[in-house]
Amino acid sequence: QVQLVESGGGLVQAGGSLRLSCVVSGTRFSIPVLAWYRQAPENQRELVATAYSGGSTNYADSVKGRFIISRDNAKNTVDLQMNNLKPEDTAVYYCAALGAYTSAFDQSDYWGQGTQVTVSS
Repeated sequence: QVQLVESGGGLVQAGGSLRLSCVVSGTRFSIPVLAWYRQAPENQRELVATAYSGGSTNYADSVKGRFIISRDNAKNTVDLQMNNLKPEDTAVYYCAALGAYTSAFDQSDYWGQGTQVTVSS
């Protein structure tokens, strides 16, 4: 069973920084995509950043230049460094392992339980 455990959320003032971490366990296969999503109250879940196993990354326009996603393929971890945080970044942040294989034939998406990030003005 694939499990994702996030850590690092909390309360920070606008302009501050936080680092989120996610550890993925339960699979020995490489995970094609590790990503961070977020969901603010009354909003849909939105993609924040993705990190591919080959090394490329993508970011939502709203976080470009402020957030950095990084992954360690050997440890199956993915981090999100968040700088210059704004009140509109307040949300529950979710780690996701997309297209993860648990066998040669079983592939699915897996999600963490989320960690709250609150940015005060």
